Amino acid sequence: MSEINNKAAIEAILFANGDSVDAARIAQALELSEQDVHALAQELMEEYSTSGRGITIIKLDDAYQMVSSKEYAPQIRTVMDLRRNTPLSQAALEVLAVVAYNQPVTKAFVEQVRGVDCSGVIGSLTAKGLVEEKGRLELPGRPLLYGTTENFLRCFNLQSLDDLPPLPEDEKKDEPEEAPPEEN
Repeated sequence: MSEINNKAAIEAILFANGDSVDAARIAQALELSEQDVHALAQELMEEYSTSGRGITIIKLDDAYQMVSSKEYAPQIRTVMDLRRNTPLSQAALEVLAVVAYNQPVTKAFVEQVRGVDCSGVIGSLTAKGLVEEKGRLELPGRPLLYGTTENFLRCFNLQSLDDLPPLPEDEKKDEPEEAPPEEN
């Protein structure tokens, strides 16, 4: 298959699937290497972004997804009669940050970091599809482990968790130590 046909095939696969598709699955379907799929997908992403189309392709970890362009969100909401999502509360953002930077984590860990009960917030984030159960910890009571989802990456416009901003360093490390007072 030619490069143009391979790009068209990737486009068709992403359009037909709707959800993200792992590069390995695309490579298998097109009998290409994953490296070739990433290169072709990157070319498609650039073509979509420079042509001013209403759709684009985004990368999520090692997968790709066809999505509508952000600038057309108001028109899409009007046609689909979607209500605007309510913004996340400060508590939800804090819990989301703890989960994103430390995943997989237990509810008890999040509560220990925040110092308050987080059951309701974790339930809300799970319902919004930003956090999901990732398994159970092998301890008495087998507590649930939580981690972020692909929807989290999409909502925060991240390709992977590696794109999260670095955590601020401890400010005391940056301050020079005070010298002891000199004796006269």
